[in-house]
Amino acid sequence: MRDKRSLTPDYFEDMFRGTADPWDLETSPYEKVKYADTIAALAGRSYRQGFEIGCAKGVLTRQLALHCNRLLAIDVSETALMAARERCAGSPSISLLKMMFPVEAPSQTQFDLVVLSEVAYYWSDDDLARAAHWLTDHTSAGGDVLLVHWTGETDYPQSGDAAVEKLRCAIQMPMDVLRNERRENYRLDLWRRWP
Repeated sequence: MRDKRSLTPDYFEDMFRGTADPWDLETSPYEKVKYADTIAALAGRSYRQGFEIGCAKGVLTRQLALHCNRLLAIDVSETALMAARERCAGSPSISLLKMMFPVEAPSQTQFDLVVLSEVAYYWSDDDLARAAHWLTDHTSAGGDVLLVHWTGETDYPQSGDAAVEKLRCAIQMPMDVLRNERRENYRLDLWRRWP
């Protein structure tokens, strides 16, 4: 039976301290294909202000930054962020912060791109509702929310499918579903707030 509480920062810190590359973020063919598909979903669009939730070691972050004037990338693990800072050194458009979203979140900024790649299934129902409320208040008109989640079995609080559907149902902003695609092991969803 799944534990429905959100995973704690200690879980992620232990993972990143325990091995140099948990989840094989830098080396697995799955990740490489998923990252390429994530970037392709942006369809060459440029964004003023992007927000990546759960940047881990910054592998996707560097690629997202090519499409953003400014990119704020966050993670709960200081160990992961140290690696991300090293990987993203020399990219002045990227800001990296330790933050436990959605309990902690940027309060003032509007984002025209928010990326949730393999993070929403770590959250409880309450945190998914909190994230939906934040997205409603902080996604700018015409802005995109891009989600990519593993659809295989997990012991996380949510499955990938359940997390995305609960988040979609809880968001109170008018939006179009531009993409809702399934791959062999993951799903990719792109939502755009009405202008």
